[in-house]
Amino acid sequence: MMETLVGEKSLKIGEVSATSGLPVKTIRYYEEIGLLEPTVERADSGYRIFDSTVLNRLAFIKRSQSLGLTLTEIKDILQVHDRGELPCGEVRHHLEAKVAAIDEQIRSLETLRSELQGILKGWQEHPPDDQIAHTICPNIQPDCHHHRD
Repeated sequence: MMETLVGEKSLKIGEVSATSGLPVKTIRYYEEIGLLEPTVERADSGYRIFDSTVLNRLAFIKRSQSLGLTLTEIKDILQVHDRGELPCGEVRHHLEAKVAAIDEQIRSLETLRSELQGILKGWQEHPPDDQIAHTICPNIQPDCHHHRD
């Protein structure tokens, strides 16, 4: 449990925004989806009051996003942290999954590239009229009208 230290650098949302470089709107959104939970409370006036540890938390969120983690994944990691455990194992698990997804994207892009190269290799600037009649661009559309019984 975090104890609130009154007077121990509590920040208003504008100060958090100025220090973190994140828009107020973004900070509000992060709070709404539960990313900032233990670092924020409502003052009697209804204003959000942030503990100064929110800055470290926002820096972590920003860095994690730059590595391709989603806000949902980041929330999972922060929940581990908030239980008082070091979340590095959780972070590693997510980053390994990202690498696997990137490898898959690379394979898909390589397949697409070779398909495009094949099309360009056989490119016809002036396709035959019978092909033009049945397609918009015969170069990229397979010749479908040759299926005669």
